[in-house]
Amino acid sequence: MRLVTRGDLDGVTSAVLLTTMEKIYSIELVHPQDITDKKFEITKNDIMSNLPYHPGCAMWFDHHELTESNEKPPKDFKGRHAIAPSVSRVIYDYYSSDKLSKYEYLVAETDRLDSAQINVEEVLNPSGVILLGFTIDSRSGIGRFNKYFVELVNWLKTMPVEKVLHQPEVMERVKVLRENNKAFLDILKETSRQDGNVLITDLRKVKKVPAGNRFLIYTLFPKTNVSIRIQWGPGTKFVAVTLGHNIFNRTSRADCGRICSDYGGGGHRGAAACPLKPEKANQQIAEIIERLKKEG
Repeated sequence: MRLVTRGDLDGVTSAVLLTTMEKIYSIELVHPQDITDKKFEITKNDIMSNLPYHPGCAMWFDHHELTESNEKPPKDFKGRHAIAPSVSRVIYDYYSSDKLSKYEYLVAETDRLDSAQINVEEVLNPSGVILLGFTIDSRSGIGRFNKYFVELVNWLKTMPVEKVLHQPEVMERVKVLRENNKAFLDILKETSRQDGNVLITDLRKVKKVPAGNRFLIYTLFPKTNVSIRIQWGPGTKFVAVTLGHNIFNRTSRADCGRICSDYGGGGHRGAAACPLKPEKANQQIAEIIERLKKEG
């Protein structure tokens, strides 16, 4: 079987669990939008995790809200869908096996990072699983990590997290993150503004965004309760819009997943993303901001 998943900590942890329980020979990292747009071929030999449902797969696991822009699974599909802090939690509960009990802490910490249940100190000075998660977060901007992803899965299956953090490649990525955080903060200050309760960051004019912790922005604008981040997608073919609740000011009533699904994307209530056509982007971004302000 092949595992098709998303390239983040939740994807890594779900891969640890699934490769323990199923015979998986390869791992493919896919962006959720490629499933929505049917740009990636899914077969009956694929187990999907943390991605929109595809009718061609053998098994499917997800924890996001089902949206109108994606296909809905039949009642008898193999796998599980549940609203949970992480897809790793969904998988862990699905198998409920003693084989997975040694990963209980890893799953619990993945729950916290994927649902952004972390505090200011953990953003400024992350450690343990949380720090490891930032090294595999595509939004940190460290670069491609397909090989690194597979290495993390193998390491987490054979050694404790503390030892994984001392692997040379992990240490190098941690170093890059920490060295670039100041430059990243400077860029955020230049490209961000507050409009009512909404924090707006527009990175389209920045040629190269430094690597950095995506939650740092909330330390700069503590009075906002929801954010919109705007930047070019690969090859400037589309404008990538990401919405998220302020993790330190959890008063937003906006449903980010539902808003993004109206523009061809998806996610869950607290965080979501959508691709916008360049010629329509400014108008649609203005619409999204107004919805975020209206919903409060």
